[in-house]
Amino acid sequence: MSYHETISNIIEQKREKLIELSDKIWGFCETKYEEFQSADLLCTTLEEEGFQVKRQAGDIETAFVGSYGSGKPVIAILGEYDALSGLSQKAGVAAREAIVEGGNGHGCGHNLLGSGSLAAAIAIRHYMEQNGLKGTVRYYGCPAEEGGGGKAHMARAGLFDDVDVAFTWHPWDENLAYNARMLATSQVYFKFKGLSTHASFSPHLGRSALDAVELMNVGANFLREHIIPDARLHYAITNTGGSAPNVVQAEAEVLYKIRAPKMRQVSEISERIFNVARGAALMTGTQVDIQFDGASADLIPNITLGSLMHNHFKQIGAESYTQEEIDFSKSFQATFSEEEMKAIRNKKGKELSDKINEYLFEPDFIAASTDVGDVSWIVPTGQIYVTTCAFGTQPHSWQLVAQGRSSIAHKGMLLAGKVIAASAIETMQNPELIEKAKAEHKKQLGGEVYQSLIPLGVKPSSIKQAKSRVATIKV
Repeated sequence: MSYHETISNIIEQKREKLIELSDKIWGFCETKYEEFQSADLLCTTLEEEGFQVKRQAGDIETAFVGSYGSGKPVIAILGEYDALSGLSQKAGVAAREAIVEGGNGHGCGHNLLGSGSLAAAIAIRHYMEQNGLKGTVRYYGCPAEEGGGGKAHMARAGLFDDVDVAFTWHPWDENLAYNARMLATSQVYFKFKGLSTHASFSPHLGRSALDAVELMNVGANFLREHIIPDARLHYAITNTGGSAPNVVQAEAEVLYKIRAPKMRQVSEISERIFNVARGAALMTGTQVDIQFDGASADLIPNITLGSLMHNHFKQIGAESYTQEEIDFSKSFQATFSEEEMKAIRNKKGKELSDKINEYLFEPDFIAASTDVGDVSWIVPTGQIYVTTCAFGTQPHSWQLVAQGRSSIAHKGMLLAGKVIAASAIETMQNPELIEKAKAEHKKQLGGEVYQSLIPLGVKPSSIKQAKSRVATIKV
């Protein structure tokens, strides 16, 4: 029996347990640094499967590391389990229908991501025991990928320093291995404080914090022309100061997300944004408090590991789908906009991706961000994308939430576990592969040294505690 068959058998034996776990995490739908139920469920499952689990890893409440084996090589499997706010949606319903209005939802499929990675770790653990394979497999429970930079905090705590190679995956609408950079990013609050007064009787005595937010946004929008084209600026006004127009608003805040291909570029653009905020405060006679929220590094691809995962993907093969699953997929495509459908037609897509795309994104960069980037600066990291939804489904959408408990999603989750497990076992059996991946990693870095974008003294914070716990940047 080949190790592909052995791995597949192990995961298939655990199929119902893994599906139940993923669906429970979908139901918990906990956002950054609040994933207490999800983390506990994953930790308990790891312990049931013979792993030694260290909870609150890196002094992060919802981070953990489950380990099996000892010595070298050390293989890291990365798992995520955080949801997104505002995306509550009923499962399997091809119409916008929230479970809880304004509630959370797994709009990026991290319920599947964490569970699929767990499937891989379990399969590796049992294969090691059955075949006397030496080394260590670790499942890294990584919270707050969505805006919180959980892995960045874990990296800064040194949790990946002795790892040889890392593997992960992401739910997607296609099957492919990964060979592209992603953008570094930093997320920062700008909190303005002024003076309230009657907006008609004594406006001259007021100092509008809301005016400051608006002026900052205008300045940032003019700045877009004068930063590198590949950079991105996004913002959300998170506090308008109130809803009464006859009051000069004494407080207001805006949250910015700054992206660029390199961490140093993010730092440079951030300083220019800080100056825009200072200028807005100066113009309005207000004060601004600049507070860090989260950050992640640009992703360093590893062709050695990407090629390895691609080869195992091809050997294991893509999933096939029933007519019922195809019809289910079509029902969601019917909810897409004409522009989204045009994009599907341009890619010559169909209802589902049942093929493995020949290698890969071009080795350029994708205009998105992930805190896997921080891990990839420290250790060679391989990643695949696996079909878990209808072709053309947009990430961070209600449609993706609705498909997160489907049989299509479950198939993709288990397939990801099989590919990761096979890839990890080959590296454990072939030290030359690890050395080749490390040599490429060194070359990709080009002499640059990892320097976290997280300011000194900053610790992770939950959404509930963000007001008191996010650290002020000294500017």
